[in-house]
Amino acid sequence: MSEYSGKCKDRMSKCIDALKANFARVRTGRANPHILDSIMVDYYGQPTPIVQLAGVKVPEASMLLVEPWDKTSLRSIERAIMDSDLGITPSNDGITIRLPFPKPTEERRRELVKECNALAEEARISVRNVRRDFNGKIERDEELTEDDESREKKSIQKLTDFHIEEIDALLKAKTAEVMEI
Repeated sequence: MSEYSGKCKDRMSKCIDALKANFARVRTGRANPHILDSIMVDYYGQPTPIVQLAGVKVPEASMLLVEPWDKTSLRSIERAIMDSDLGITPSNDGITIRLPFPKPTEERRRELVKECNALAEEARISVRNVRRDFNGKIERDEELTEDDESREKKSIQKLTDFHIEEIDALLKAKTAEVMEI
């Protein structure tokens, strides 16, 4: 694998990793602890991620359980979840916070599939942008012969095709998960 192919593969893999992280935040009927990753809690004046303040467990498929290590942060965590755009009402019992995940309606599932399609398209565009950047670098490299340049571009195209297929496979799996009743 050439220098260009190796670096290109690394950047395209980061696009895939970003897509996986975005898909993890898409709310389905299942409880997913990663949905709380982006929520910041005001903890003694400092914005702090929930995962640094509490243990997040999945006791059943449609419930998250947030257990703060510092019980004084319970109200702050509850407020942060309510203020977020999750659309979940937390239930505070004084020790833990329960987050029930209701099953989405058919219409909501269709919206989520559209959202997933948009995220996948963003990832495809990112992969294609990486291809464009590396093809430009290859064209500007005066040390490469025409044959080497052609070979490098073919290698970059194979990487692009591979990563686009991976994006499509991830989208298919996430769509099936979202549409599952």
